[in-house]
Amino acid sequence: MPNDKSPDQTRRSERSRQAILEATRALISEVGYGKVSIEAIAARAGVGKQTIYRWWPSKGAVIFDSFLALSQGADGDNMAALPDTGDLEADLKLVMRATAAEFADPAFERPIRALNIEIINDPDLAALYHEKLAQPVDAAKKARLRSGQQAGQLDPDADLDLVLETLYAPLFQRWLMRSGPLTAEYADALVDLTLRAFPPAR
Repeated sequence: MPNDKSPDQTRRSERSRQAILEATRALISEVGYGKVSIEAIAARAGVGKQTIYRWWPSKGAVIFDSFLALSQGADGDNMAALPDTGDLEADLKLVMRATAAEFADPAFERPIRALNIEIINDPDLAALYHEKLAQPVDAAKKARLRSGQQAGQLDPDADLDLVLETLYAPLFQRWLMRSGPLTAEYADALVDLTLRAFPPAR
């Protein structure tokens, strides 16, 4: 079946889609999840409401996709996969430094904080978030940890959910409570602590 969209039309459509996602995240940061409307998103993005409804059936759907896009690359590929250079410590430090930097970046931090507030009060949103974003990301992290176990760099019997909690929970707690800076040094310290807590078999 021939494609009736020219390259220019496709590019314009993608620009409009990205503008909608960016406008949605900006509005959530400014006014909160509950006060965001399709009308406000359309006005901020410079598109008509029907353009939004062409891609998303509801406000909730476009809001969730705006967050999901944060875990994707510019070409739409999922960015969850962790590097695997063969050195688990170095790879985890690279990832944790990037995570700390993201959470310290206001452009990322404000919409994610707004989303977390809504997740606390909206079980349906929480379920969608865990199904579509948190679980796939955790699966990618566990795949890298299993590789580390196989390479003799991590306790082969470790509960990987517990390893992830040990690694990420302190960073999330510090970010959530604004209790300290999210520095590269702090990220490195969390990796060192986690690897000491789950050493490889002797």
